[in-house]
Amino acid sequence: MLKIRLQRVGRKHEPTFRLVLTDSKNSTKSGKYLENLGNFDSRHGEDSTFKADRVTYWMSKGAQTSHTVHNMLVTKKIIDGKKINVLPLKKPIVKEAKEEAAVKTESVEETKEEVVETPAEAEVVVEAPVETVTPTEEKATE
Repeated sequence: MLKIRLQRVGRKHEPTFRLVLTDSKNSTKSGKYLENLGNFDSRHGEDSTFKADRVTYWMSKGAQTSHTVHNMLVTKKIIDGKKINVLPLKKPIVKEAKEEAAVKTESVEETKEEVVETPAEAEVVVEAPVETVTPTEEKATE
């Protein structure tokens, strides 16, 4: 399957990207691509140039875009559609999770206290007789 995606080029700490058409089985860092469709400078967002006619041609032939490239093409109005959320799902903040857990444990403790008090009053405890040893008997056994 053909894929339109970004390929990083440039020096360390100075990223620039090529928009390339490649086979989806190729690694992102393999450097193999079929056609260069433009470039993108992430540090200067307005310096990006895309070959709009070639991009639409390859998409009509069945090439798929990565989510980031799709969003860039929508922004440049090369294709129509909505942007795709590429960010990971938001996880709850640790403080909020701890507070929720504390509230849950408090409610559980309250219910436990109620349960413990009720059966103790209802039950009748029968104690078995315990043998008592007098101090004089202890001395005799020694």
